[in-house]
Amino acid sequence: MAQIIAGFGAPHSPHVPEQVRLQGPSHPVVPLYAEMAKAIQAVGPDVLIVFDCDHFSTFFLDNLPTFAIGVDDKTAGPNDQTPMPRYEVPVHAALATHLRAEGIAAGFDLSLLQDFEVDHSVLVPLHFLTPRMSIPIIPVFINCFVPPVPSARRCYALGQAIRAAVESFPQPLRVAPLASGNFSLEIGGPKVAPGKRQGVPDPAWTERVAELMRHGDIDTLLREATVERMLRAGNVATELLIWIAMLGAIGPRMPDWMQVQPREGEAYGIWRWAA
Repeated sequence: MAQIIAGFGAPHSPHVPEQVRLQGPSHPVVPLYAEMAKAIQAVGPDVLIVFDCDHFSTFFLDNLPTFAIGVDDKTAGPNDQTPMPRYEVPVHAALATHLRAEGIAAGFDLSLLQDFEVDHSVLVPLHFLTPRMSIPIIPVFINCFVPPVPSARRCYALGQAIRAAVESFPQPLRVAPLASGNFSLEIGGPKVAPGKRQGVPDPAWTERVAELMRHGDIDTLLREATVERMLRAGNVATELLIWIAMLGAIGPRMPDWMQVQPREGEAYGIWRWAA
C-alpha cells in the first residue's frame, strides 16, 4: 500500500533562480531550499504530489477548472518565460490516474489534464529541491486567482481525499505532498507601493498563518482563512489554499522545521514522521 511519509511547503518566486545564479550561495534563499532538499533526500519519496496554482500559463479563462490533476508520463517547462533552465519532469501516471478516480468518487470534480506543460510555480521549487528531476511528480491544480475560488475547508478536504486515495493505491509507494505558494502577495494591484510591480501588504498575516501551522491549529486556520481575509493580504494571497490542501493531505501535524520571511510574505516548511 502507498503511504504519505512527509510534507513540504515553499514559495515559488520566478525571479529567484536567476538571482541565485548571479549571486551564488550568498542569496538568502539558498540555505532555506537546501534544508528542504536535505529533508527530501532523507525521507526518499517515490512521488511528489505538487499542489499548485497555475498563473494563466497552463490554463486560461476559456478553460479554468477549480481543481485539476495532470495525468501523463511526463511534463515540462517552464512555459511562462521564467529565466531558469528548462526541465522535463516525470509524472507518475498510474498513481495520478488512481488519485483522479478516487477523488471523483469522493465528490471532487477533478478535471483531467494531459499533454501539458507547467509554469514556474511548479518548477522553481523543484529547481532547488530536486534539480535532477529524478522524482516523479503529480501536479494537482487549484484555482487560487480567479473568483470564485474554493474555500479553505474545501481545499483541506481535497487534501484529505488525496491522502485517502494514496493509501488505497496497491503499490508500496512513499509519497510526499509539496505546496507551492505565498501567504501575502499583491501583484499589479492597489496595495502595491507606487513605482513597484509587486509588494507584501500584510506581513502580520504571514506570521499569523505560520504560527497556526507551527502549533498544528488547523481548525483556527480554516476558520480565519476566509477568502475576504486572504485578499486583504494581497490579490494572490489565496495561494495559501495550496498549503491548506497540503495540510489536508498530511493530517493534523506540527512541522519539524519552519522558516518564515514576513517581509516576503512567504514561508518554508518541513513535516516529517517516517524514516
